[in-house]
Amino acid sequence: MSWHFIDELYRIIEERRDKPINGSYTCKLMSEGLEAILDKILEECLELIEAAYRYSERDTVSEASDLIYHVLVLAAFMKIQSSKIPEELIRRRLLGHGGRSVQSE
Repeated sequence: MSWHFIDELYRIIEERRDKPINGSYTCKLMSEGLEAILDKILEECLELIEAAYRYSERDTVSEASDLIYHVLVLAAFMKIQSSKIPEELIRRRLLGHGGRSVQSE
């Protein structure tokens, strides 16, 4: 997967946040606020799980794409720098935690 495309998509989402466009789904969702974005992420998570249970490659790809998009909307809404997510994934890989964050007790 090319992070370049995801970074480009993230920048478009940021543009919609900073310069809203009438009729834009992204602008509408952001204007509804954090709770609406989180509700949409939950909905997409459930749809992804359902698609995977059906073992439908097409639907799983579609729902995973929807989920990634909505997570990017959340990150842009929270004004998280676009580099933070890939940096965290790289950090976890280098630490050898198999992609999992290690929580201190």
